[in-house]
Amino acid sequence: MAARILVADDQDASRTGLRALLVRWGYEVEEAANGREALERAVSWSPAVVIADMVMPELDGMELLKQLQQELPFASVIILTGHGSIETAVIAVKHGAYDYLTKPVDPGRLRMLIEKSLEKADALREVSVLRQRVRSVWGHGRLVGVSRPMQEVYGLIDLAAPTSAPVLLLGESGTGKELAARTIHERSPRNAGPFVPVNCAAIPETLLESEIFGHEKGAFTGALERRIGCFELSNGGTIFLDEVAEMAPSTQAKFLRILQDGVVRRVGGKTEIRVDARVIAATNKDAASAVAGGALREDLYYRLNVFAIALPPLRDRREDIPLLVEAFIEELNAKYDRHIKAVDDAALRALAGRAWPGNVRELRNIIERGVIGCTGDVVSLADLPADAVPRKAREGEGVAAALPVGVPLRDVERELILKTLASVNNNKTRAADILGISLRTLHNKLARYAT
Repeated sequence: MAARILVADDQDASRTGLRALLVRWGYEVEEAANGREALERAVSWSPAVVIADMVMPELDGMELLKQLQQELPFASVIILTGHGSIETAVIAVKHGAYDYLTKPVDPGRLRMLIEKSLEKADALREVSVLRQRVRSVWGHGRLVGVSRPMQEVYGLIDLAAPTSAPVLLLGESGTGKELAARTIHERSPRNAGPFVPVNCAAIPETLLESEIFGHEKGAFTGALERRIGCFELSNGGTIFLDEVAEMAPSTQAKFLRILQDGVVRRVGGKTEIRVDARVIAATNKDAASAVAGGALREDLYYRLNVFAIALPPLRDRREDIPLLVEAFIEELNAKYDRHIKAVDDAALRALAGRAWPGNVRELRNIIERGVIGCTGDVVSLADLPADAVPRKAREGEGVAAALPVGVPLRDVERELILKTLASVNNNKTRAADILGISLRTLHNKLARYAT
């Protein structure tokens, strides 16, 4: 089926010329003489590509682009512009246009852009479908995993989400506490309201109170204007306080009062402001130890601990690693315009053997490095960071140990070489380096195995 292309240009000659060219190339084409007509045609006809002049009556190219991003998120927009407004076209590309062309149009470049934009649109659709499948079948909201520990987390989220009760998320750094908080918000009656995250550990203590509660003009040196705090910004929605135990005790006391009374007073302010915000807090510390050590006020802990949800470390849910890897690949393909299909078995086995001190965040970073560095469409051990997998996995150690006693040495050598090649996606230079032999020696051995 021919791809659909909409041409939007108020100049009749330009529009009809482009239509004739596109029809000759085998595309199905519609025209629009202004931006408003282009938007209406696009919504009703759903073209894969929109070629739009930057300067048009009623709705210019930039405004048309914004509208199309909402109505047809998978359609590619190519901007047409004169030499005098290239700067504006570049801005359009930064705001989501696929590319721009100057008039008169170069047919060769136009054809190339259309073909590339269609490929990208198809890839984005596939990623969107796969991502929905991952989330609907293998996860819960923004969380991915089918392991027993994650199933227990999902059950607690479903209990907490419909209520307005405070939630305390516990777990090591990188286990997905913010994703859990967002999932609770999105599954709650407050999902139409704002979700406001605050990283208490990343804000200097002297500024944290102002950040959370806001301040009045002149409240302190440098307070040149009134600032609305995060609690007020989250009115009608959810505020997420990450690393809440990093708050100073005095700030924790004020935070406790908001939980109790539902009112906030800006720094330097005299009036109390009523705020309706659901509070979700998180800490990577052991809560009982934090209370005993004075890092977390006991009264605040009990106020927050209405619903406590512990996110498991990745080492306790290793069966979820392949699912997480697939989800990350789909996400990163869209981010970097890549077409990676999978991570090979050798790399997956190596990842499963890590201790994962950085948990899911660490896994995502490693997969991101692999996707960026991969030269084919399958990520192998060679594409991962040098410190991402155990040395023995990268160097193919242990292959001979898996062979039964009595196997001839020649067969052991052959098996070791072939498995090493497989582990580096058939990169002979890399395999020779791992095996400690020259590339010429490797080629000679492979030639003998083939006879």
